[in-house]
Amino acid sequence: MAVTQFDQAADQLKLDPNVRKRLVVPKRAIMVSVPIRMDDSHIEVFHGYRVHHDNTLGPSKGGIRYHPDVNLGEVCALAMWMTWKCALMGLPFGGAKGGISCDPNAFSRNELQRLTRRYTAEIIQFIGPDVDVPAPDVGTNEQVMAWMMDTYSQFKGYSIPEIVTGKPIVIGGSLGRIEATGRGVVYCIMEAFNHLGTRPEGKKIVVQGFGNVGSNVAKVLHQEGCQIIAVSDVRSGVYNSKGLDIPALLQYLSHSRFIEGFPGGEPITNRALLELPCDVLVPAALSGQITEENAGRISCTILAEAANGPTTPAADLILQDRGIFLIPDILANAGGVTVSYFEWVQDLQNFFWKEKEINEKLREIMSSAFNAVLTLAQEEKVNMRMAALMLAIRKIASAKLARGVFP
Repeated sequence: MAVTQFDQAADQLKLDPNVRKRLVVPKRAIMVSVPIRMDDSHIEVFHGYRVHHDNTLGPSKGGIRYHPDVNLGEVCALAMWMTWKCALMGLPFGGAKGGISCDPNAFSRNELQRLTRRYTAEIIQFIGPDVDVPAPDVGTNEQVMAWMMDTYSQFKGYSIPEIVTGKPIVIGGSLGRIEATGRGVVYCIMEAFNHLGTRPEGKKIVVQGFGNVGSNVAKVLHQEGCQIIAVSDVRSGVYNSKGLDIPALLQYLSHSRFIEGFPGGEPITNRALLELPCDVLVPAALSGQITEENAGRISCTILAEAANGPTTPAADLILQDRGIFLIPDILANAGGVTVSYFEWVQDLQNFFWKEKEINEKLREIMSSAFNAVLTLAQEEKVNMRMAALMLAIRKIASAKLARGVFP
């Protein structure tokens, strides 16, 4: 998917063939074995990865994913998308991604800590505040980032909070970072409402995936007066045509790990949820959810991609023909890496901002990027994904041509 999207945008840009050869492959890809002692004392070995796609504009930046489906191909694709995302937002970063093929829900806290610390030790030569700055992703959180930061600092002999972003506030994390990705999605949706000449009040919203990103999208849109009619997690979903009580659902999840059993609506499958009639559909789970098979049944006005790669290239064409307004992933979910940039800058300077400042700066950057993509889409008569890719790739290509090739 990532390479297909790149090839289509490169064709549209008539990209320099020498630059094209360099951007279609990652700068470096690392595979590591991660042996850890389990709680029953036997040794298990897990496979870990870290990929740097590009560092033309600055240190590479990207999340760490713990999921059974993590593999080298997926991590390379996610690193490529991170390159475009950072360039589109105007951040001084290149793209990276990492992960371990595992099920984090199957580990005890001690096992998860040992896994994280050993993985960090295995990739320590390839990360650093000026080299590659990890962040949380699917299956990881601020605690995992705290363990990574501590492990790196122990090796160096002093505290280095700027080695990771998305860590707890008490050790150099940024206010607003946890909500940043979801808030960025909402800012893009608001810009889309404005473009389409409508308002958020009463709009019906469907959110697939109720982790950190999806739950914050639902919470903020609910505060804006929208009706969140359905949400789902890895196990199940819940639907209420009159709108779910999102504060009550969040309270329910504070003592239950899953949506299953929430009394405020009726059960719904992920498949049926994606096809519900709504104003805004927000896929905030994993990639490949909207395909050629179900794209014809998607019934929304706006599709806001909170997840990475939720729509396949074949589905893109169907959605475009049907007039669905797409907010592509490299734009919609870029709030997380933008506030990660803010966190990195604050750590480097030892000077921290107020949450109101962070949210205002985030909204300004997201709105500016949205309108730049929309303008190019209208000028070039392409969809929003193509316009976003074109803007990002053009910037990286210009930087590579300016820097040249070593030696």
